[in-house]
Amino acid sequence: MVMYGMQLPVQSQSTLYAETWEAEAGPEDLVQVARAADRSGFAYIASCDHVAIPRRLADAMSTVWYDPVATLSFLAAATERVRLLSHVAVVGLRHPLVSAKQYATLDHLSGGRLVLGVGAGHVREEFDALGADFDGRGGVLDETIDALRAALGPDEYPEFAGERYAFSGLGQRPRPAQERVPVWVGGSSPAAVRRAALRGDGWLPQGDPRDRLPRQITRLRALREEAGIVAPLTVGAITEPLYVGDAAWNVGRRTVAGKPEAIAESLRAYGAMGVDQIQVRFRSRGRTELTDQMAAFAAEVAPHLDS
Repeated sequence: MVMYGMQLPVQSQSTLYAETWEAEAGPEDLVQVARAADRSGFAYIASCDHVAIPRRLADAMSTVWYDPVATLSFLAAATERVRLLSHVAVVGLRHPLVSAKQYATLDHLSGGRLVLGVGAGHVREEFDALGADFDGRGGVLDETIDALRAALGPDEYPEFAGERYAFSGLGQRPRPAQERVPVWVGGSSPAAVRRAALRGDGWLPQGDPRDRLPRQITRLRALREEAGIVAPLTVGAITEPLYVGDAAWNVGRRTVAGKPEAIAESLRAYGAMGVDQIQVRFRSRGRTELTDQMAAFAAEVAPHLDS
């Protein structure tokens, strides 16, 4: 069965995807969207991670990037069942014990709803300001994932020894509510796909088009098979923008819009490729239109995703 989740509006406002209304939106809008996702059967809601944006990128990326731990913790208290995904946490910016403390607490407070999405990051100035290794960020991320596996495990006093990080005899409570916090690895470069295959419980592609996904998924499966990994891997995809129904405004030429049956038929192609979860995004002119779109998708499109 193909699951569906969504990146939250408001909390990150890159010009690539933010709608105009988000500029004036705030916490109450986030709460209402999160509650709509909770009601409508969404598998997860997601929040991004950037600490600071340099001026050279601010026009395109904006400087609006809510902290994912704070945001998801805030929304955990407003929801009951929807999972909470960091998409993605740039964990190489922080010592793994710091990240483990934050995300273990989030998982504990939410009753075990965390999905830890991680990625390498791409903004050099952000790394430089925090004293993190930008050029070696791939290797840092590999080791950080391994360290987080230990630090988010069941042991109150986790142990880890790597090239960059080592800890033992240091206790952290509360422990995560989940026995194993799922780690989904983001990115579509060859190194990111390998990382997801060998270290991840899931893969979060970075906007791969439909014609590229099958090759990526085949490589993921082959890498895991070569390594003898038999555990299931949750393969993701980010869909085109969606609009359920006949739009009375210009929703953009790339948007998949129209009758629910036609949208479902289009999205079923992802399941046929081997995708397990799709991240959907809806065109909207305001919060109410967005939550109406979410409800319509859940009621009229989602039941047909696996037909």
